[in-house]
Amino acid sequence: MQRRKKKLHEGTESPLFLYLKMFKKLVEDLLAKALEERKDLFLISFNISEANEIKIEIDGDQGVLVEDCVFISRAIEHNIDRDDYDFSLEVTSAGALSPLVNSRQYAKNIGRHLKVTHQDGEVFKGVLTDVLDNAIVLEWKTREPKPVGKGKITVNKSINIEFELVKEAVVEIKF
Repeated sequence: MQRRKKKLHEGTESPLFLYLKMFKKLVEDLLAKALEERKDLFLISFNISEANEIKIEIDGDQGVLVEDCVFISRAIEHNIDRDDYDFSLEVTSAGALSPLVNSRQYAKNIGRHLKVTHQDGEVFKGVLTDVLDNAIVLEWKTREPKPVGKGKITVNKSINIEFELVKEAVVEIKF
């Protein structure tokens, strides 16, 4: 009789895998509860490394204050027993130059200049004038040759870009 080694599927039977899965679920639940309490804040990114390094990036409809990051941090840190879990926690706000990834981020930036890279590589620069259910509206002015005669005229342009076609969108800081 030959012995066959049983393959583990993606570590699902390892105690470490189960520990990490339980820890992640605990943190996710605490984060969801905190964000439910503070509906003006929303999640941009969330990651837990194998070394239990928790990194959370948030944004808010009215921006994010240090106190907002402290609120989220305390909502998590004060509800996890350090005797059961050893972890580090970092809660940050989306930076001024961070790409926009959430429709709520677009809404709070209406009226600002954006640089939007389309999935096909084309780049559009303009003022964000509206956020639709599935797209953003950019407007800009450009100089184009006159239809008749010499010289150029200023033309107003507009484009709707569906969210799924946005490769990257960043706010352009103008001085």
